[in-house]
Amino acid sequence: MIADQHDNSKPVIELIDLRKIYRVGTELVHALRGVTLTVRENEYVAIMGASGSGKSTLLNILGCLDVPTSGEYHLGGQDVSKLSQSKLARIRGRRIGFVFQSFELLPRTTALKNVELPLRYTRARHRRQRATEALQRVGLLDRAHHHPNQLSGGQKQRVAIARALAQQPDLILADEPTGNLDSTTGEEIMAILDSLHNDGQTVIVVTHEDDIAARCQRVIKLRDGQVVSDERRQDTPDVPSNPQPVETP
Repeated sequence: MIADQHDNSKPVIELIDLRKIYRVGTELVHALRGVTLTVRENEYVAIMGASGSGKSTLLNILGCLDVPTSGEYHLGGQDVSKLSQSKLARIRGRRIGFVFQSFELLPRTTALKNVELPLRYTRARHRRQRATEALQRVGLLDRAHHHPNQLSGGQKQRVAIARALAQQPDLILADEPTGNLDSTTGEEIMAILDSLHNDGQTVIVVTHEDDIAARCQRVIKLRDGQVVSDERRQDTPDVPSNPQPVETP
């Protein structure tokens, strides 16, 4: 463990004794058992754990897709742990950018419109401009009018990252972002996430891969619904603030 270099920055996430219990038939499943942690602005965090460790449950709660059974979740200072589904949906749309393993793009919609779509839901201003700038940020502006079936896996994931960026979120949650990609393309995607952190974005990556976690400043490991280790690293690589992604075939 090393000293927290982010002590003077604002908390983006504060979890206090977070617990989640599911009922399966007559049994109670304790998915989270008292998770307490803080993630501050511009941290780059990996969350790791085996199947059944609670990381998917934690991700759903962090992304305001679910609420805890007990405990508190403060996002940017707001307690969101007891909000209604409609209020959680508004927060998701305005404050959290998601990057999924399976891309989650609409197949009959161009890359540009896929990026713009969440902005329409939140009635954001300057939607087209923001979507265009986000595609440019990930090096994919020349594919703006292509449909997903005209894009490679790496290009689809860049569209997904652009979609998250266009929302100008407080937090980017990336769930196994390289899971469907070959190692070379996965490296390109991680270089983009590295650069977003380098530019000041708070990024949380859920992964089971040690080489992905090694890129992050901080690695949180879960087991049986509890945090069993929380390590900060000094030897994370320096990356350019605006890397030029290698074009994938």
